[in-house]
Parts: sequence; C-alpha cells; structure tokens
Amino acid sequence: MKQFVLLLFVIGSIGAFAQEKPKTDPPQWKGKFEQLDQMLPTPNEYRTGSGSPGPRYWQQQADYDITAELNDDNQSITGSETITYINNSPDVLRYLWLQLDQNIFAKENNTGKTSTNSVKDSVAAKQMAMQLSLWDYDGGYKIKSIKDVSGKDLPYTINKTMMRVDLPQPLKAGGKYSLKIEWFFNVLDRNQTFARSGYEFFPDDNNYVYTIAQWFPRMCVYDDVVGWQNKQFLGRGEFTLPFGNYKVNLTVPSDFIVAGTGMVKNPQQVLTAEQIARFDKAKTTYDKPVVIVTQAEAIEKEKVKSKDKKTWQFEATNVRDFAFASSRKFIWDAMAVKVGNGTPLAMSFYPKEGNPLWEKESTIAVKNTLEVYSKYTVDYPYPQATSVHAASIGMEYPMICFNFGRPKKDGSYDNQLLQRMLGVVIHEVGHNFFPMIINNDERQTTWMDEGINSFVQLLTELERYPTLDFSRGKPAGLVPYMKGDKTTMRPLMTNSEQVIQFGSEQYQKAATALFILRETVMGHELFDKSFKEYAQRWAFKHPKPADFFRTMEDASAVDLDWFWKGWFYTTDNVDMSLDQVKWYKLRTEKTNLEGKEKTVAKGDLASAKDGDKVPEDFSNGPSYFSVIPTDARFYGEFQNKIDDKAVLTKLDNKNFYEITLSNKGGLVMPVIIEWTYKDGTKETERIPAEIWRVNESKVTKVFAKEKEVASVTVDPLKETSDITTDDNVFPRVAQPSKFDELKKKTN
Repeated sequence: MKQFVLLLFVIGSIGAFAQEKPKTDPPQWKGKFEQLDQMLPTPNEYRTGSGSPGPRYWQQQADYDITAELNDDNQSITGSETITYINNSPDVLRYLWLQLDQNIFAKENNTGKTSTNSVKDSVAAKQMAMQLSLWDYDGGYKIKSIKDVSGKDLPYTINKTMMRVDLPQPLKAGGKYSLKIEWFFNVLDRNQTFARSGYEFFPDDNNYVYTIAQWFPRMCVYDDVVGWQNKQFLGRGEFTLPFGNYKVNLTVPSDFIVAGTGMVKNPQQVLTAEQIARFDKAKTTYDKPVVIVTQAEAIEKEKVKSKDKKTWQFEATNVRDFAFASSRKFIWDAMAVKVGNGTPLAMSFYPKEGNPLWEKESTIAVKNTLEVYSKYTVDYPYPQATSVHAASIGMEYPMICFNFGRPKKDGSYDNQLLQRMLGVVIHEVGHNFFPMIINNDERQTTWMDEGINSFVQLLTELERYPTLDFSRGKPAGLVPYMKGDKTTMRPLMTNSEQVIQFGSEQYQKAATALFILRETVMGHELFDKSFKEYAQRWAFKHPKPADFFRTMEDASAVDLDWFWKGWFYTTDNVDMSLDQVKWYKLRTEKTNLEGKEKTVAKGDLASAKDGDKVPEDFSNGPSYFSVIPTDARFYGEFQNKIDDKAVLTKLDNKNFYEITLSNKGGLVMPVIIEWTYKDGTKETERIPAEIWRVNESKVTKVFAKEKEVASVTVDPLKETSDITTDDNVFPRVAQPSKFDELKKKTN
C-alpha cells in the first residue's frame, strides 16, 4: 500500500510539467529539516520536553549582607560580606565556588596572557599601554579572611578568577551555610582599560564618578546541567549568578549621591528634607521626570568636597547581583511608571557633562523600555530601574545600568549621538529582563542574553522612536556581515570567548534571527504568545537554549527545528536565486473531454535541452501544454471518478508560471514571491520554508494566475537577509557595465 501511494504521489508531482533528469549529480542531502532531538539534552524531571521547568526543578539561593566603604582619596573599596548559601539541589556539596572577577586586573591573570596583538608601524601610546598592561595599578582582590559565623577560619583556594571554599561538614540537600569574607581592592581607572567597573576622573573640577560592579566575591551558579559553573572569567563572557536577597550598607563621602540595586532604606539620613520631598513627588508623577538633586546643587558640591561620611542603606529582594554608582557630581531625576499592577520608578543619575541630553531623554527612555518590555515578557517586578551616565560604556546590572552618550562641552549634540544614547539606554535597561529576570547563563550562551535583548530593544525602538533610523536587528542590516569572510564567523551556539565577530553575531545576528522569526516565519500573534510564554515560564529561573527552543515550538505548534539549526548551529547565509520563470497556457486541441473538437493552438511544451538558452523574459509568449483524460491508474481502488470537464473549465484561460529557485547560501528560508501583473497590480504569496524539505538546494513550483505576469520578485521587502538580491528578480534587471559606470563618472 505504501508503495502504491508513493507511486501516485510521484506521478501527481510530475504531472503535465515533466522535468528532464538533472544534468549534474543531485545535491548532497544535509538534513536541514531533521529534528533537533538528538542535539538537545534529554528531557527529565528538571527540564521537560515542552521547554518548561519540570516538577522537580530546583535552583540555589545566595543571600548577602554587605558592608563596604568607598574611599575617594585613594579610590579603593574595603568591605566585608556574610553569604548565606541555601542548597536546594538534591546533591551533597563539600565545597563552594565563588567568582573573583576583579582578579582579571591582577598582575598574573589569564586575560592578559591569552590576549593576542602585533606590532604596527604607528600605534597610539594608550593602545600600547593597554595591550602590554603598562599601568602602575595594583589590581585584583586582596582577601583578608574567610571565616564561618563563629569566627573560625575556613580553608580556601584561589584559582585566578575562581575561589573554592572547603566546608567543615558536607552541605546536605535542603541545608544552608553562612560564611564571612573580608576583602578590599583598588578601583580601576576605566580610561585605562575600558573595564565594566571603575572610576572616571574629571580634571576640570577634580572630581570622580564611580560606577562599581563585580566588586564583591560572588557565588557561582550550581545547577542541574553543568554542576558548578566555574569557568574562568576572561573578560568577554559575562556573568551567571544565583538569585538571592541583599542588604548593603555603603559608606561614602557625605556629599555623594548613591544609586544602587534595590531601594535606599534610609533617605532621611542621606538626603535633605527638600530632596526627600522631591523624591516623594516623583513616586506619583507619571508625565515627566521630577528633579531630585539639581544641577546647581551638584555644581556646588563639586566645589566644597566634604570630608564627612554617610552610610546609604539598600535592600533588594530576589536579585542576582548588586551594583552601585556614586559621586558628588550626580544630578538625579525620577518619575513613576505604570506597569501592570505596579508603579516602579524610572530614574537617571548623571553629571552636568551629560546635559542637556540626559535630563531630556534618559528617564523617558527608561520608562519606554519598562513599558514595552513588560508587554512582550513579564510585568517589571522590581521597585525601580536606573540609568547612570558614564563615558564610553554600556553595562547592566539588576535595577541599574551604566550608559554612554555625552554631548560636546558646549552642550550640543547631533541626531546620531541622540540615537546611540537612546539605543544604549534601552538596551541596558532591557537587560533587567534578559538576563536579570529570565536568568540565562551569559558565560556560556551570550546570544540568550545579548541577542534576545537586542531583539526586544529593536521592538521598543520601532514602537517608541519611529522617526529615528534604528537598524540593528533588521534583516537588511545583517547583510554585510553575512556576505563576509566565513573563516572569522562562528555559529551562535559558541562560547563567547571563542567568538571573533562578537557584536555582529551574538548581538546582531541573533536579534535579526528573532526579528525574521516574528515577522516572516511565525507572524506576530504566534510569536508574541510563544515568546511571552517563555518569559513567564523562566522568570526568576535559569533557562538553557533547549528550554527556549522547545517553548517556542510548544506554545505555537510551529516546527522550528530547521530554523534553530540553520541560524544558531551553522554559519550558512541566505542566498536564494530565482533561476528562471516559464510561462505556460493550456493548449486547445482535438479531445473528447467535451465531446467535440477544438482548434489546435500553436506552440509546444517548453523543456530545456542541452544548448538551449533559458528564456530571459516573457517576450516570446507562453508555451503550451495539454490536459488529457485521467487514466484509470490514477484512481487505484476508488470507484468514483472526478469530472475531467470541470477541471478543464477551471484551467481554461489561466496563465501558468513555473518558477525554479535555488538555495545558494545554505540557509533555508520561507519563499516570499511578489507577482507584478501587466495591469500594474501586485500580489504577494508566502510559502513556508518546508518547500525545501525534499530538495534543500533547488525547487520548482507551478502557480496558476488569472492575469498575465510582467515580473516576479523573490523577497521584495528584503525580509530574509538575502545577501544577493539582483538574482531575485525576473526578468533580470540589466546591470551597468564597467564601461557604462566609467562613462557616467566621466560625464
């Protein structure tokens, strides 16, 4: 029976438009439509085949109680922390691993040893100093002590950016353990290395702005997939961290303003009465920012420079990290945002060097980001989101981020700077969702952090800033990269330390893939529901790539394995060619279909032969084919017959167009065809990518049209990042010769 059905299928597929045997060997089958099951982790009770957390999903918790002081005289931080680690895993732990990220700046570090460079004829002094680490800077953590809560020393081993602390007794499943660490480090001048954390010095007024992160020893993630995530930090692959609750006391000069993760708990001790009143007003103001610390107040403090100290107290619940910024130079504004049932604050902190751009745009951009991201993912759950202005940086932490975008000294700025500044604020604030809430492993899979975030960033930009030309994530913007040298390309499923074209791949390619998935493959409704399902399933949890892939399919009923394989596991590109279009009409001839004779039309069924020239346009008119009575073999065991005459009636006066497409880039994609008719009207047809499932290199398909076609275009709106578009049209558009180009230049 299976053989008989197959025979009917083959006969039906060939039909009237029989093709000659290919003159070359058939293309190698690469299995682009085979399922991903064998490549993804086996589902289990922790992570299910649907992409959702399993019934026994677990994750660890790390709570911190930190006391630290920022010394503005010698730019150092001294601190102590008590970590309470809760073992929710089913495993017994004999030791704990902590991250010591500041150690990438120590004299002996793998980051410097493994970086590559070369001698050039002319090189800037700063560049040489950075490449050869010529700075007189004593970096890295200085661990004073590690003790248990009773004060007893705990044995520990430091391996570059990782530290193992051995436990006196194994930590059983469900147990918890507390340890206390004392440490200090010298804060880095970011102008020397462009580090994520450090200080910026302002020589005009002899003051500093501190943007401080990766500043205390932090617990590594221990999970059900890799155990301890203790891969060395080399500087590019960012951070993976467990959730926990934070209490942080920060002592700074008394005229400093502090922005931090969480909410300040003692405003009465650190702000003036007038500033507190402004702060309270901001909490109920939704239309525009309220200035809490004015520029005039900040300028006055720049001159006085108090030597007294104040301690700011912060608390944050269910966050994966804590960062802060501090300076006497800070201007501070804030406004409330309505998100679901919550009213978080959008806030900005910036020196006068950021104005007038920052007072006008930053907090509004924070508001826009919280609103749009919440629509596509989960309602923003934290009490505030802060944007801090700092030179030449874009970096994110829970509820706080550090962003570039500085006007000229006279306060002027152009549209390009405005757009770049808005882009970085949206991007970094958006990181509150990816990975601060949907807490993927940045160290291993950068695209789940940077790429997904860049995609939702683009949705925000298009919705809230439609007059600006944001392009990262749009298909056309990826074409230059996709046309590039494949020897420097890496699949998206590559650890960040091995990626060469980091921004083009982990940010732009991943964002573009998701944009195409939404716009062209799935459509808005299916994509948005599935994407939101992923965000809601994995909020405050630790998703892996398989969880994302499986959820998107589970929630949509769309088989996307071909898409994940092509875009995320290969360096293939989209290069679809419309090789030829043939025009046919029905031949009228002697036939007994209607019981009478018809006049025979001129013309034969066109079929390419060796040496034949493929038609370049429709100027020769159509070729003709016949419809004959249905042979009995097409019916098999069926007793009833179709009405051949009715079929003929439906075909009469139709125009038939046989198109041949080839996939030259390797990346299979949906086929989007625009038909332009002779009367000037247009029609667009969208064919799913599965048209390539039998032959991944070449396909032929016939279309019946009422009107005559003037031209055919594949991917007319450039939705798929096709790297070559001049072969997407028929008839071909004549390309100017070198002589024509030279003549044009001469004239």
